[in-house]
Amino acid sequence: MITVIVADDQELVREGIAAILEAEADIDVVGSAADGAEALGLVHAVRPDVALMDIRMPEVDGVEATRRLVQSGSATRVLILTTFATDANMVGALRAGASGFLLKDAPKSSLLAAVRAVAAGDAMLDSSVLERVVHDHLDQAPEPAPLPGLERLTAREREILALVAAGLSNDQIATQVFLSSNTVKTHVARTLTKLGARDRIHLVILAHTHGLA
Repeated sequence: MITVIVADDQELVREGIAAILEAEADIDVVGSAADGAEALGLVHAVRPDVALMDIRMPEVDGVEATRRLVQSGSATRVLILTTFATDANMVGALRAGASGFLLKDAPKSSLLAAVRAVAAGDAMLDSSVLERVVHDHLDQAPEPAPLPGLERLTAREREILALVAAGLSNDQIATQVFLSSNTVKTHVARTLTKLGARDRIHLVILAHTHGLA
């Protein structure tokens, strides 16, 4: 059973998302919060697998709440929900340690897939949001310092890193490079270790800010 909390300052949105999730046999909504501060307290109290977090909330916003959760060492993974694909705060949320992001107008199937992926330790990248974030923010960043560990990557790992940065799933990458999904998963895991990346989202950020995409 995947345990989830929903944090959003709009009551109808909270209840609507919770109703969709509760209809699934493998998902249990264990609480809801109207702002980031309330969400933090709820996470520490019930320790859910996933926190669905709006970006724009009063008191403590979703970016700061995500940062505090990650810094506290919480095992709860954050899935950011946003209304606007152009929200600059999404970059901050991803850098803070969010495990995925999704537009609020995404279909129900995408929401459920995102929750399950994040709960399983994977990352969820909405392709339309990823494209906007990369174009507006990551690829416009100043030239960064050299990336430690980059020289340790094999040619295959660099190739797969570029495909991860494009938002492809392991299955999609496997089809493109003619490998099994398990082999791709192994390459991604080794790349994470060599680059000291937190997760798949962090790999995307590193790849784009260091010109590897």
